[in-house]
Amino acid sequence: MPETLQPASRPLELTEVLTLLLEATERINSTLDLDELMVRIAETVKRAIDYDIFAILLLNEKTRELRIRFSQGHPEKIVNSLRVKLGEGIVGRAAELKKTVLLNDVRNDPSYIESLAAMRSELAVPLIVKGRVVGVMDLEAAAPDFFTEQHQNLLELLASRIASAIENARLYRRSVRQAKTLALLYDISRELSSVLVLEELLRKIGTLVKRLIDYHRFGIMLANERTGTFDAVISLRRDERMPDKCSLGRGEGIVGAAAASRKTIVVGDVQKDPRYVKSNPETRSELVVPLEYGGKVIGVVDLESPQLNYFTEEHVRILSTLAPQMAVSIENARLYERVARSEARLENDLERAREIQRHLMPAPNPAIPGLEIAVRFFPARELGGDLYDFLAYGRDRHVIAIGDVSGKGAPAALFGAMAGGILRSLTPEKLPPPEMLRKLNRVLLERQIDSHFITLAFSVWEPKTKTLRLANAGMPLPILVRGGRTKAIRVEGVPLGLLANVDYQETALALERGDLLALFSDGVSEATNPAHEEFGNRRLEGLLAASAARPLPEIADWLFAEIGRFEDGRPRRDDQTLVLVRVR
Repeated sequence: MPETLQPASRPLELTEVLTLLLEATERINSTLDLDELMVRIAETVKRAIDYDIFAILLLNEKTRELRIRFSQGHPEKIVNSLRVKLGEGIVGRAAELKKTVLLNDVRNDPSYIESLAAMRSELAVPLIVKGRVVGVMDLEAAAPDFFTEQHQNLLELLASRIASAIENARLYRRSVRQAKTLALLYDISRELSSVLVLEELLRKIGTLVKRLIDYHRFGIMLANERTGTFDAVISLRRDERMPDKCSLGRGEGIVGAAAASRKTIVVGDVQKDPRYVKSNPETRSELVVPLEYGGKVIGVVDLESPQLNYFTEEHVRILSTLAPQMAVSIENARLYERVARSEARLENDLERAREIQRHLMPAPNPAIPGLEIAVRFFPARELGGDLYDFLAYGRDRHVIAIGDVSGKGAPAALFGAMAGGILRSLTPEKLPPPEMLRKLNRVLLERQIDSHFITLAFSVWEPKTKTLRLANAGMPLPILVRGGRTKAIRVEGVPLGLLANVDYQETALALERGDLLALFSDGVSEATNPAHEEFGNRRLEGLLAASAARPLPEIADWLFAEIGRFEDGRPRRDDQTLVLVRVR
């Protein structure tokens, strides 16, 4: 860019002003790097106004304070420590009034905030985007009466362009940071899903969280149903393992308050919070996030720092995003340990393991807007490889999933628990059904568990439009009953965990009031009688059409009663799972 202007105190000609505005606009709009942008702004202004001190202060809308984001000429101590409230000083006044403030001699204004004693003149110009103040551009000079009306007019012309460029750079930086954070969150979720030993998992969680939040102390406290307390199961101080001695009663301390309210609690200064239980003298701020699974708080994650107001909204978002995966991983690890112990004494404990599996599965009649749902699940052995789940998918969408693991018994149940945990860990990404199946397939292939795969029908219900978006990975075709007629929904795909780079298709069903949809595992349609004849889809469709007007629990019970009569006392060859969905 040609250097057409040099710093000078003489008034600028109109052509010089226009040239400066044009070149300034080009320079500040040609970068999205916030640090580089600040330097370019300072250089551009310097070419027209030979200031002694230049600073850009950005507004924190939460604290309503201005903080120096870029400075030339300020002492480092001022840059690091200065916080200016709205209305305070020249800068705070400009931000509050949304007007430029020009001071010819700072000694005549008692509100002036001194950075260098030699400064005599100050010019503060608010940076405004769409009526909202994002910061202030502040210039100071050693000479009194240094800044002129032309300086003010020029900076006011530049201010809107500078404000927009700063806002764009901040948005870009935030997007890049969020993208990196999401990628790291995905990596962490994948790593957590691969650990099934509780002790190892807890240490892994602490280490991985450190990659996102530079905590001073980290702890996980799990609910102890027997004693009614929250007991520390792991405590780290800067990655160093600490003794796990802490135990708090329900409702006690900030930990108890977060668990009772089921909400994240951030305390900027624990010494001012009467709930704080003093256990670590160096702690000044604390962040506690409850861990929920199966409708219960199973524990909390507790982060502490010796710095006041250390934990930010970004930290809250990160930990709140990870919390469901932590809870699922912890529950999966607990389940794995229980099942591993059960395998050692299989003859005596399989019934207990089956009871555990039933408790881990969702309620058979979940509350989903616009739908009635009934579920029946009958394993062929003590443990079943079928699975189903109902998950919130954002504010107004819901997941209905049903799956069938290859094989039977404890191995299939473990694989199903792992697959269900991975599915839940991917749910916060709110992927379309085909992409969810593709991603789940990739994650299962990464586990490299031989001789096991899973069929899965994954659907997303949108109550506002009464649309069910469905993708299928090898499950039997769903059956739709409308107006007394049945129809198999043609949506097919390859089971998960078998082949890489598989694509899946989505079918969108526009459902109507009274529609009945049946999702089922192949153990239902492939039930056999003593003559080795299969029950078949045709019998199933006939029963559904004949009973479609009845209450869902009655339909489900009648169907399985008919299947039982058809089997004529023969043991089930496979797990049998049925999910009935009716549009209200």
